[in-house]
Amino acid sequence: MILTPEPYRPRITFAQIGPRGHDTGVAAWNSYSYLFGPFAAFGGIAVMVFILRWSSRRGASLVAPPAKAGPDSEYGLLVPVASPPNYVEGEILRRRLESAGLRATLAQTLDGPRVMVWPADEDRARVLLKSTRP
Repeated sequence: MILTPEPYRPRITFAQIGPRGHDTGVAAWNSYSYLFGPFAAFGGIAVMVFILRWSSRRGASLVAPPAKAGPDSEYGLLVPVASPPNYVEGEILRRRLESAGLRATLAQTLDGPRVMVWPADEDRARVLLKSTRP
């Protein structure tokens, strides 16, 4: 004798059967339940609009703006020690100072690129740059 499994028959409870004996498949809350879907959709859209407007408003960006060039005097305690003709030569001078153990930075000022160091290292940087010129 060969045993075959019984076909799957979903269990239907009394709550799922409508008033005429048909399977409704949707719970009926009350007469206002047809308004829930549109209100939920509009509420979700309103929340997304609020978040997008908040995140893209002007003036309060989470991303830092690009650095603006300024005169030599706007770089705090840093002192300019060299004014190379272009950015590439300025980077070469900056790396030369860093290889000698000095902390140096290359800033793009209104007057062009400037190699800047701390005031305590200014004399040593000037001597080093004059001695290593080609």
